[in-house]
Amino acid sequence: MTQMSSYGVYTQRYFADSGQIQYEQRRLNCHRKSLLEYSPAFFNQLTTALKAKFRVHSVDSFVGAYKRHHPAEYCPATPTVYRYIDRGLLAVANIDLPQQVKRHQKHRTGRVRQNKKILGTSIEQRPVAANDRSEFGHWEGDLVKGKRTSDQPALLTLTERMTRYEVVIRIPNYQAETCKAAVQQFVNKLDAEVVKSLTFDNGAEFSALSEVTGTNLYFAHPYTPSERGSNEQLNGLLREFIPKGQSITSFSDDHIKQATAALNQRPRKLFGYKSANEFMAEQLLA
Repeated sequence: MTQMSSYGVYTQRYFADSGQIQYEQRRLNCHRKSLLEYSPAFFNQLTTALKAKFRVHSVDSFVGAYKRHHPAEYCPATPTVYRYIDRGLLAVANIDLPQQVKRHQKHRTGRVRQNKKILGTSIEQRPVAANDRSEFGHWEGDLVKGKRTSDQPALLTLTERMTRYEVVIRIPNYQAETCKAAVQQFVNKLDAEVVKSLTFDNGAEFSALSEVTGTNLYFAHPYTPSERGSNEQLNGLLREFIPKGQSITSFSDDHIKQATAALNQRPRKLFGYKSANEFMAEQLLA
């Protein structure tokens, strides 16, 4: 800060508070100026995408997909967009962003879990081509539940391992016979090349699945959800549209359909920002 003494001499003195304010203002002006360097269409479409009810995109998936479809445009990187959002420079706020799923480790109580019998053919016997995702047509499945009583409706979710394509089926309850009927109907509707195998966990609701015909059924090791990692991840993303604790009866068939479509339209960094829809279509035409 410049000050004039009683002798008419100008001197420079630094005050921490005013210096910090000046620094932050210059940084803010710098960011505002740099915003003008980028495509206005990018920010307009970003705002629309992130505020959509059935949101397809995260920040990163939008950035990656936009660059893929508009290679000639100058667009900011994902970390830059997050900085702009944090500084309030965009029409998008942090509240508009997809919620990050927080996983809390459960405290061990000293109770030893008893061995749980595998319901059918173990995942250890699943083909290598299914394990390494090199072959199309191998699926993972589980349930997304609302109210946790077996007479309540639930969602049967099925994820194709190679493409991460998601199928969601409403079922009236999650009793074993209901789950078996829904899985059998799914298998019957599709060609054998599309459903070569299905892998589930050892929950009681899946205890009748070994009776399903027309495909190969495998069961993961007890208490090992990571063996169905793709399905677990997509179930977590589905919770953005169907929160825990709410009865599935609260959501219409159209709501569930649009939520599923949003997941399948989401560009994946893993696939060079192609969506599961695109990857699935390629496999069906191959």
